Amino acid sequence: MLTDPKLRSQVDQLWDKLWTGGLVNPMDAIEQLSYLFFLKRLDDAENQAEKQARLRGQLYLPRVPEKMRWRHWTNFEAKEALKHVKGEVFPWLKEIGEKGSSFERYMENAECKINQPNLLIAACQAIDQMHISAQNQDVQGDLYEYLLSKLTIAGRGGQFRTPRHIIRMMVQMIAPRPGERIGDLAAGTCGFLVNAHQYILEQHTSPDILEYDQEGWPHNLVGDRLTDKQRRFLQGEAFRGYDNDSGMTMLRIGSMNLMYHSIEHPRFFYMDTLSKEFTEEREYDVILMNPPFKGKVDKANVSETLPSNTTKSELLFVHLALRALDMGGRCAIIVPDGVLFGSSRAHVELRKKLVEENRLDGVVSMPSGVFKPYAGVSTAVLLFTRGAKTDRIWFYDMAHDGFSLDDKRQLVTENDIPDILECWRHRHDADFLAARQARLEELQAKVAPLKAERLRLQSEINRLTFESVVVSDQDPKGFEKPLGSAKDELAALEAQIAPLQAQIEQLTRQFWVAKAQVKANKYDLSASRYRQIEPDEAFYEKPQVTMERLLELERVMAEEISTLDQLLEL
Repeated sequence: MLTDPKLRSQVDQLWDKLWTGGLVNPMDAIEQLSYLFFLKRLDDAENQAEKQARLRGQLYLPRVPEKMRWRHWTNFEAKEALKHVKGEVFPWLKEIGEKGSSFERYMENAECKINQPNLLIAACQAIDQMHISAQNQDVQGDLYEYLLSKLTIAGRGGQFRTPRHIIRMMVQMIAPRPGERIGDLAAGTCGFLVNAHQYILEQHTSPDILEYDQEGWPHNLVGDRLTDKQRRFLQGEAFRGYDNDSGMTMLRIGSMNLMYHSIEHPRFFYMDTLSKEFTEEREYDVILMNPPFKGKVDKANVSETLPSNTTKSELLFVHLALRALDMGGRCAIIVPDGVLFGSSRAHVELRKKLVEENRLDGVVSMPSGVFKPYAGVSTAVLLFTRGAKTDRIWFYDMAHDGFSLDDKRQLVTENDIPDILECWRHRHDADFLAARQARLEELQAKVAPLKAERLRLQSEINRLTFESVVVSDQDPKGFEKPLGSAKDELAALEAQIAPLQAQIEQLTRQFWVAKAQVKANKYDLSASRYRQIEPDEAFYEKPQVTMERLLELERVMAEEISTLDQLLEL
């Protein structure tokens, strides 16, 4: 989503320009903005391609004719620019996709609906000011999501665009390779496919060419270590996506997104993949997806190859992924938490199928704020391999994803994702696991006396508080100094305990669970059921002390009553 307040403000202003300029249909405005962003990004891509050619010592061969480039026609007078865009740029835009590609299919009816010359130039100037190529964002998808949120229709039907950092985490865990067939059966803006493509390029680009920004995102992804055969497959055959957006806007945005990221033959098609019309089986080596959680689907139209005992889309999409994967194929899919622990027959049978007939590699439980502000639903990532054998299951109980878990979703320092990736890479490494366990025991031994001292101080504060109230033969103010001192000591102690406890929490977020234990719990996959957390000992006063204080209170009350009686007799 658009988290930069300056960029959000610029998008708002651009939206207002289109609205006041006559584009009152919201989807028209979104579509026209998508075209303009795409044309701008094509120009940026040409600049980047030229730079990469220089890095490789190769001759730069332009892919975009000069007269079609953003930098060329945006310098025209307003009327001439509009005429050029309508008469030259858009006809060319329809033809740049390869024959038979989804880009060619869905751009066939693309048209420029901006009819005011000054509006076109104003929109282009606003886009220039956004410095899109420097934003490190999938602007097509971010823009679509943000505009839908402004229209209060974001998330209808359970469709929430997956945050890029979650997509990247899932892609890195699955680790797609050159030559693999990679699919997303509910692709949206094709974020998973784009990130899978970028990951493969990153893994096959020379280290001296790669650059990383402050957030760790790679740049200069030239893929110079790919063979010609691998490169051709990657651009033309590796990726396939589907979406059932009948308005075609999502399909155009997704196709433009794929084209922008050098996938020259995008295969992104209109299809309800749960329907009878979708018949693909064993077509993919990798599936990455975040399907919509829209509740029930039309049972009459659900494919006969999918279970008939449920109409819940979140269950059907997991079954669909299993059907579409080839043997040994890998999948990372986001599901709502209910899939992990639901007690219905359909829920239990799905989990049993994952564990008994395939290899459930991992479960990453995510906090409920990941999809805010559009939904507070708790979710998890299931990682599985079709046809392999499950012996034990790797779990990670994520608490932080690097952003605040409220509606604002601002950057924060707490982030479990780096630890998730490290633990996942080394999950079968006995030395790595032993080192974490040794560190855990070291921290627990270090924090134990501090926690014991905390209990002592809590007891002392409790005593001083009680005595300052009930001791009648002393000045209550005499207790203020020792009480304040004890509270200060407790605060300092809590400051010592907190970082140690945070490390302990981190080290216990990863764990393994035996298949037999999961089976015994009706294949429940909730991390909270299996994670072993040693709770802090809460402070409770000893019963004997509590009784003594009750008697003391009773004595004081009796004295007070006696005093009142004497006053009444006067």
